[in-house]
Amino acid sequence: MQRKMRGRGVAASWYGIARTATIDRAGAWAELDDGGTAKIVTGVTEIGEGILTVLAQVAAEELGVRPEDVTIGDNDTARSPEAAHAGATRQTYMIGNSVALACRDARAKLVKEIADHWEVGESTIEAFDGEIWSAGSNLKMTMEEAVDICKKRGVVPVGSGSFTAHGTGLHPVDGSGSPWQAYVFGCQVAEVEVDTVTGEVQVLGIWAAHDVGRAINPRGVEGQIEGGVVQGLGQALMEDYQLENGHTKTHGFAKYILPTSLDIPQINSVLVEDKDPKSPLGAKGIGEPALVPTAPAIMNAIYDAVGVRIKSLPATPEKVLAALRAKQEEEVTRTAAE
Repeated sequence: MQRKMRGRGVAASWYGIARTATIDRAGAWAELDDGGTAKIVTGVTEIGEGILTVLAQVAAEELGVRPEDVTIGDNDTARSPEAAHAGATRQTYMIGNSVALACRDARAKLVKEIADHWEVGESTIEAFDGEIWSAGSNLKMTMEEAVDICKKRGVVPVGSGSFTAHGTGLHPVDGSGSPWQAYVFGCQVAEVEVDTVTGEVQVLGIWAAHDVGRAINPRGVEGQIEGGVVQGLGQALMEDYQLENGHTKTHGFAKYILPTSLDIPQINSVLVEDKDPKSPLGAKGIGEPALVPTAPAIMNAIYDAVGVRIKSLPATPEKVLAALRAKQEEEVTRTAAE
C-alpha cells in the first residue's frame, strides 16, 4: 500500500423545516414611513446568521424601496409580534414569509390610494428602488411623495402578516404523518488523502449541492454552506469531547481541537433553487442542513481511499491507524487460512 492514498465519498441528506405536528408560526408588522423609508417590526433574533439582511431584502423587494432604506425595528418580544425561536433553520422560512405578507398588506393600502389619486387601475401600479409608477403611462413619483399623498388622504400604509405552517398532526396511535412542511435536500462529495503511516486524513475538497428553495441572498447562502462544511469537517476529524460519569474530561480547546484556516479545503457550493410551493417567498433554508452530509461524505471517502470503515467520530489518526492494522491482520489471517 502506498503511503498516501486518495479517495472520494458522497453523502446525501434531507432536513425538515416548519413543524406541522405542532404549529409553527411567526408574525410581523410593516410600515412605509415619511421619506419613503420602511420599518419592519418582528420578534426576530439575530445570532450571526444574517437574518436581518435577509428581512431587509425581502421588505425592499415587496415594498419597492431600497434595502438601505429598510429599518428592522425593536425586536423585544414584549413590544413586537411573536416570531418564535432562532433555530431549526426556520427563520428565513417562517419570519421571512411573515415579513413578506406584512409588506404586501402595507403596499396594498398604498397602491389603492395612489391608483385612486392617478385614476388608474391598481394592477398597473409598480414600485422598485424607491420609485412608484403606473405601467403604460408617464405617471411616476418617488416613494416619499407617494407616502405623503397617502397620508394626506388619511391612510397610513401599515400592514401586518402572520405565517403559519399547515398543522396536520400525527396519528395518535402509530405516530405516522408529515411532521414538516418543507424539506431541504442536499448532497456533498468529499475528496481526502489518507497517510497510511500516521493515520492523518487531509480533506482536499468538498463539493456541496443543496436545494434551498429560492435563494434570497445567494452570497449569504454560500456562506452558510461553507460554515456548515467547516463544522462538519471538525466533527468528522477533530472535535473530540470526552465525558466521563457526567464530568467533562476535555478542559479546553487545546484538547478538543477546532479546525483552523489551514485545515479548510476548497469548498464548492452549488445552489439548487426548487421553490417551495407553500411559501409566499418560495424560500426554504440552509442553516443546519449544510452540516448534515459532510461527515458521512468524509467517512465514505476514507473508505474509498484505504478500505476501512470508521464508525465513530471523530476519525482521529489513532482510530484510522487502528482500523488499518485490524484490516492488515484480517488479511494475513485470511491468506493463511487459504
